[in-house]
Amino acid sequence: MMKASELRSKSDAELQNELTALLKAQFSLRMQIATQQLTKNSELRKVRRDIARTRTVLHQKAQA
Repeated sequence: MMKASELRSKSDAELQNELTALLKAQFSLRMQIATQQLTKNSELRKVRRDIARTRTVLHQKAQA
């Protein structure tokens, strides 16, 4: 789990790369749920929140 302060210190390109990696992780977790291989259901929630946090920081940087 990342903190918003850590994300704010990154550049826009780094944030985009982070977002892409998180979206891939989310897709992977969804596939594991579909095939009933996921044991830690809390992982999906953590990834979803990290995605939201990253998108929020990107939006805030765009507004500034």
